[in-house]
Amino acid sequence: MSFPPFQSPRLLADIGGTYARFSLEMAPGEFVHTRSLKCAEHADFHAAVTAYLSGLSHLTLPPIKNAAVAIANPVAGDSVRMTNYHWQFSIEAMRERLQFDHLVVVNDFTALAMALPSLLPTQRRQVGGGTPVARSVVGLIGAGSGLGVSGLIPADNGWIALGTEGGHTSFSPRDAREVAILQYAWRHHPHVSFERLLSGPGIELTYRALREQAGKPDLLMGAPEITQHALDGSDPLCVATLEAFCGMLGTAAANLAVTQGAFGGIYIGGGIVPRLGDFFDRSMFRHRFEDKGRFSEYMRGIPTYVITSPEATFVGASIILAAQLRGLNSAEGSAILSQIKRALGSLSPAEQRVANHVLAHPRSALNDPIAQIARAADVSQPTVIRFCRTLGCEGLSDFKLRLASGLTGTMPITHTQVTGEDSMLELGVKVLGNTASAILQVRDHLNRDTIDRAVTLLSAADRVEFYALGQYGVVADDAQFKFLRIGVSANACTDPRLQVLAANVLRPGVVVVVISSGQQPNELLEVVEQARARGAAVVAITESQSPLARKADVSLIIDHLEDMATQLPMISRILHLLMVDILVVGVAMRRGRQDLGAEDANGKAALINNWSDASASSGKRPSLGVSTASLLAHLNASGH
Repeated sequence: MSFPPFQSPRLLADIGGTYARFSLEMAPGEFVHTRSLKCAEHADFHAAVTAYLSGLSHLTLPPIKNAAVAIANPVAGDSVRMTNYHWQFSIEAMRERLQFDHLVVVNDFTALAMALPSLLPTQRRQVGGGTPVARSVVGLIGAGSGLGVSGLIPADNGWIALGTEGGHTSFSPRDAREVAILQYAWRHHPHVSFERLLSGPGIELTYRALREQAGKPDLLMGAPEITQHALDGSDPLCVATLEAFCGMLGTAAANLAVTQGAFGGIYIGGGIVPRLGDFFDRSMFRHRFEDKGRFSEYMRGIPTYVITSPEATFVGASIILAAQLRGLNSAEGSAILSQIKRALGSLSPAEQRVANHVLAHPRSALNDPIAQIARAADVSQPTVIRFCRTLGCEGLSDFKLRLASGLTGTMPITHTQVTGEDSMLELGVKVLGNTASAILQVRDHLNRDTIDRAVTLLSAADRVEFYALGQYGVVADDAQFKFLRIGVSANACTDPRLQVLAANVLRPGVVVVVISSGQQPNELLEVVEQARARGAAVVAITESQSPLARKADVSLIIDHLEDMATQLPMISRILHLLMVDILVVGVAMRRGRQDLGAEDANGKAALINNWSDASASSGKRPSLGVSTASLLAHLNASGH
């Protein structure tokens, strides 16, 4: 099937520790002018890209506007620093230097993982038995300059690629030969990971270890030469080295399969195994993969494949780039960028200039200091802070964390519309999938400081009042029940008339938790003002753009769009319930540690009353001793 060409070619790159491969994508899946350059022959990444592009100068091509780079390195934020080579660069600075509109940089195995569902039978070779289970987790492992590990999780009609550093898990020997290799490696490295042995340098280390075990003098031989002698059978020690490599890879692949539950199969990529051909197929790889004792039958059902397509990483990088470009013009892009677009009309003219700068230069905003952002937007530095807080962020640092989480290269989980043509099973899958998507999005944007401050207030409160209206009333009732169970005096008020009466008798030492969507009734906002006037502290669980978020002492943000005209707030109500669970666990942990000591009720009330007097610019608040990190870890452990 042919596809229409792009308006301009897309540059794709696959950067490893030894080679940098480049290609132009003229139309979906149409790769031309592919070329490999030795990294050692170029000073930095920019020099390599420039050398490749200069080789195309004789061609008549439209300007390249978009590029995707798959690199053998973790990618988080704007700064890229390679693990197995000295190249490093800023993504945004590189984009501007190369004059691209968009530059996406992702981990190379994240890109390769995204290509797996698109591989044709002729682009992979099965080793051993097993049958894949459709729409199941798929594992990926591959040796080259290092050991890459990734995987795919099915989500709705797409996939989520896992960004991992699984190659650095500790090596575990399975026989006497591997024990000797490990003992030799220990003399040179304090920690021996699978990557130390399952890589080009690892083949060389294994060869030296086996020479020593055989009583032969040390001999420096490169991995390509060792591999070639093994494949042509000219050196028995090289053959033993490659056999050991295949066996150890079988162990690593098996560990990955049982860890991920990869019934969709384990794929093997990288620069080494695809070149081994029949040697790998005849090796002990598959035997070691299935050799899991009581789980051997389990392992025999999981297929293993060698990726034979040289363009697979390009395919994955192209898929990620295409998704990023689509996301820039839809609500499926970065959540914080989508939020900025929705909020533009409600921002002041100065804040709109900040918003427009961030939308036009998200990577730059991620990396630049506040003074540079203010100059670029032609506003004052306090305006930049006000812009961040209008979006529900604590400040610029919190805003950048949320922005960074939205500029990743993995495929996002997205909302899937329920239609009248769906079967009951499809309807159920979509409803559950949409809920899971919303939960993961809220998880990615949890604010440690605001959760910590809310838990501090609630832990010191004499009584907690939960106010909610309409469909959110059940959340308030649930919160009252849970706080009473942990011994906290709590009350739920869901009638607007009773809320007014209750607010008039509030006093210092009481914390009011208001639970609502972004469209609060005026009555609820008036109750909040009355509560604060009476000396009570207010915690809001609401949307970032809501008036309530601006009136509360602490705002716990839940942004989720639902069509209120056609459906009840189903998903957002679940998100509010989960936020209540976080607060309950946090308060229970702190009260259990008795960090309040001998403080009496007056002391606790003073803590709450003095809350708003703490320095807003520094962001410092009183702490009762339980970190949000430990709270979230406890939530995971307890299944909340």
